[in-house]
Amino acid sequence: MSEMSQAGHEIAAHGWAHRPLLTRGPRSTHDDLARARDLIGDLTGAAPQLFRPPYGVMTGATHLACGRLGLTPVLWTAWARDWRARATSDSVHDTVARDLRGGGTVLLHDSDCTSATGLWRNTLGSLPRLLDTCEQRGPSVWPLRDHGGPQPSG
Repeated sequence: MSEMSQAGHEIAAHGWAHRPLLTRGPRSTHDDLARARDLIGDLTGAAPQLFRPPYGVMTGATHLACGRLGLTPVLWTAWARDWRARATSDSVHDTVARDLRGGGTVLLHDSDCTSATGLWRNTLGSLPRLLDTCEQRGPSVWPLRDHGGPQPSG
């Protein structure tokens, strides 16, 4: 993770345990986010600033914990549904492309923690075509840390 951070890749928090936050109380929510934030900070030398809630579910406790921990929640406008057993590189591309809009955020998965083994390869395989689609349609691609800010020029 440190090498990824040093190479300029953005690392955000997703929580410690991939459990819906809707079923957790305020202390459990805070502890889960703090544990993830602290480990990422220890490994990279900088605490993450962004948080994507598991399953996209935010609660009052999640908002409070994010505020106390200095995390900004980020949701998505297009998702690949790349965790489904029937997902392919083509289906990942086509699903994202349907909802692709300038200024949006795309949700892709890079692990098998909640899907069948190896499905992340479909996501990886879809990236060249997704980037081509973005270039053809005009939406610029930029880091999540710039989400909601002005679009980069050029």
